[in-house]
Amino acid sequence: MSAKPTPHVAVVGAGVAGLVTALRLVGGGVRVTLLESSPRVGGKLRVSEIAGLPVDEGAEAILARRPEAVELVRELGRGDDLVHPGTTSASILSHGALRPLPAGQVMGVPSDLRALAASQVLSPAGLARVPLDLVLPETPRGDDVSVADFIGARMGREVVDRLVEPLLGGVYAGRADRLSFESTLPAVAAAARGHRSLINAVRGVRAKAPADPGPVFATLPDGLGSLPPNIADAVTEAGGEVRVNATVRELRRTPDGWRLTVGSARDPEALDVDAVVVACPAPPAARLLAEEVPAAARELERIETASMALITLAYPASAFRRTPPGSGYLVPSVEDRQVKAVTFSSVKWPHLRDRDPGLVVARASIGRVGEEHTLQRSDEELKAAAMTELSVTCGVAELPVDARVTRWGGALPQYDVGHADRIARVRAAVAAQPGLAVAGAAYDGVGIPAVIANARSAAGRILEYLESRGETKNDGEAREAEGARP
Repeated sequence: MSAKPTPHVAVVGAGVAGLVTALRLVGGGVRVTLLESSPRVGGKLRVSEIAGLPVDEGAEAILARRPEAVELVRELGRGDDLVHPGTTSASILSHGALRPLPAGQVMGVPSDLRALAASQVLSPAGLARVPLDLVLPETPRGDDVSVADFIGARMGREVVDRLVEPLLGGVYAGRADRLSFESTLPAVAAAARGHRSLINAVRGVRAKAPADPGPVFATLPDGLGSLPPNIADAVTEAGGEVRVNATVRELRRTPDGWRLTVGSARDPEALDVDAVVVACPAPPAARLLAEEVPAAARELERIETASMALITLAYPASAFRRTPPGSGYLVPSVEDRQVKAVTFSSVKWPHLRDRDPGLVVARASIGRVGEEHTLQRSDEELKAAAMTELSVTCGVAELPVDARVTRWGGALPQYDVGHADRIARVRAAVAAQPGLAVAGAAYDGVGIPAVIANARSAAGRILEYLESRGETKNDGEAREAEGARP
């Protein structure tokens, strides 16, 4: 009797979610084909040189206090390469001046009233409003509520506008009056269900944090954008296939599994597989699922995305009349500035500073949801906006020696009110289709560790499905195989 063929799984999208899904699947003894429409893997992780230094064009750090990303780097044999920030001290540009981010806050929600007052981020009236939270009756919120509605009701609108929204803006480029309190601030939201006062809820969150949690962030010396090619190499070394410039145009169920139509309309290729993981962003995922899983597609279509641009500028250190303030600063939208955040990469990361102490590299972020018109300007106009920002805040009076504009269209999914219920409906519809799973930043968190976690979960569901058909090793063996990887 001939041996049963190895099950074949297609993964659509080679961002972090797709790469991690593929790695988990090949570790489970599955034949994998990873399909990416663009010419490169990595999605929003990309690195290139600026003034001779490797500087990320997308996310530049992983959250080190959540284990998934650090564990992945170690699995790839690069654990010893991890580096940590020299400083995480950040500022808020509020009422026209850079002010320290107050101690005792969690994603901008304050718990230390003295530190909040000392920071001078809020006006006297805004500061006086905050402690009313301690005596106000409970604020009803139902299943979900916007960040602005709940925190504004407890602490006043200034806390929302000048603390919470700038921090959330760095993650989602979103608006606090639309973002889901439950989905974007889950730890605070959970704690707030057990406390009438939001201040006391945040104090509880902080009290539960480890006394010495270690560094908050980590990256790789050649840029976090070097991680996706490392994952892709591990996939191919384990027998998987990684294909770029391979657009999946259609996904249909067959009697034995799934058929993907890959390539151009003029020269389409049919790829038949036993199972599929759709690991691309919400808009293309919705298009692929429209025929076979219309209920999921409708929900995914409702997830809006924000576009942004990152302007990277390299200056001689002498150009700064004032030393760059810590790792960077955030700009509340109420300040009516074009730039929403600035990171001083060569201050934040000692390995960059050490490679060229005579340079200061700054990354300025422009673009929020609903402000796509700001990104319709030319690269030169965006550079000019970033240069103007640094001249105002840091007294920079020279031209940069190098500059780069990176545009990320529709890059950030918006976790608006009701997001968790929406994703539950997506997953319920997908789960009804044997051999199908979804993964990516649109579901359980936009941070790299969260994406890794849901990618591994999606791969696990596919392995369980294949095991139920007697087509692969059991899940315990799969985990063991993955853990045995060098």
